[in-house]
Amino acid sequence: MFVDRVSVSIRAGDGGDGALSFRHEKFRARGGPDGGDGGHGGNVVLRASRNQNTLAAFRYQKLLQAKNGESGGKRKRHGKTGADLIVDIPIGTVIADEKGEVIADLTQDGQTEIIAQGGKGGFGNAHFTSSTRQAPRIAERGEAGNKLEAVFELKMIADVGIIGLPNAGKSTLLSVISNAKPEIADYPFTTLRPNLGVVDVDKKHALLFADIPGLIEGASQGKGLGDEFLRHTERTSVLLHLIDAYNEDIAAAYRTIIKELADYKVDLSTRPEIVALTKVEGLDKKTLASKIKQLKKIAPKNTPVLAFSSNSGEGVKELLRTIDKQVQKNRAKAERVTKTTELPVIGIRPSDDDWQIQPTEGGFLVTGQKIERFARRTRFGEPQSEERLRDIIKKMGILRQLERQGIEPDQTITIGQPAIGQVEY
Repeated sequence: MFVDRVSVSIRAGDGGDGALSFRHEKFRARGGPDGGDGGHGGNVVLRASRNQNTLAAFRYQKLLQAKNGESGGKRKRHGKTGADLIVDIPIGTVIADEKGEVIADLTQDGQTEIIAQGGKGGFGNAHFTSSTRQAPRIAERGEAGNKLEAVFELKMIADVGIIGLPNAGKSTLLSVISNAKPEIADYPFTTLRPNLGVVDVDKKHALLFADIPGLIEGASQGKGLGDEFLRHTERTSVLLHLIDAYNEDIAAAYRTIIKELADYKVDLSTRPEIVALTKVEGLDKKTLASKIKQLKKIAPKNTPVLAFSSNSGEGVKELLRTIDKQVQKNRAKAERVTKTTELPVIGIRPSDDDWQIQPTEGGFLVTGQKIERFARRTRFGEPQSEERLRDIIKKMGILRQLERQGIEPDQTITIGQPAIGQVEY
């Protein structure tokens, strides 16, 4: 089954907690702290693979979850790091968050992307020993791994996208010029999913063709198969627009498809295009010339307008040569654009060390990435752990600013929104 869009939940592994432990052995008085650190949580890694061609595997596997890190142990034993979850997806898959913002776009075989970072393991109390703190009762909690709701959307990376009204001859052409075996019948909407075929134009060049299921008027509003499969033309170099030569109004047929391309969420109507009349084996030269002339009047300037017959082979070689020439031209143009270097825009980015203070009823709210991270690792309710967090607040300069804003004894310092934890001034 061909599936090209799925929603999944992604969960990286949580970090393991640090251990709070003291060495207890016979004949070893005051053995000292020996709590080990927790292991890091596993990452969720997506990897583009040419061996995958559909997202069907994710129809029922809605949760991608990496392993959690294990907690630290006695005798300074480090917790085991959680295993990464490596997930193979088809080349050309775009990953977006629930807001629709693109997180990653995997376009090359073997390309990988860490889509969710595992949480760091917490330090055990052995980590906090020093000359002045020889028996610390401090152990950190492990950090939570990243969590997100994501949408995987497959967009085929083909050189040529074959488009047109139902029964325009798209699948027939693909079956003739490649080894693809699409379903072919004399009724509309025979093709229910995109088909791919590799075409050897000559000994040097091979092109990948994508047969896009037929569009009809109103497809952008969901009629017929809708414009669901137009995403697969977004990456194509050239659109091959096929029109049945026996259509009663070939101009209207052309305009119908162009309107649906323009109404798509990404305007595809301005893409490089080749227009071709199909099924011309039964037309006389005069009628065919008239129809080609009619199309040239409405097609954009310099758009090639050709005619061919898949059944007889008439005009197919010329069509492939024209397509190959257009694809090579677009590839060269894309390479020039890629090589064009622009001066980087250097902006002021917020630092992890930044923090903000807001007065609240009965105290103050402190927010900021670094201080919130320390708060998440703190074991609230344990005096030494809370005292360490107070020291961090002081070292970061937060306490000085709180005093300037008039904090009073017994007022509460809340960290994070929503609150991660609270400490008394």
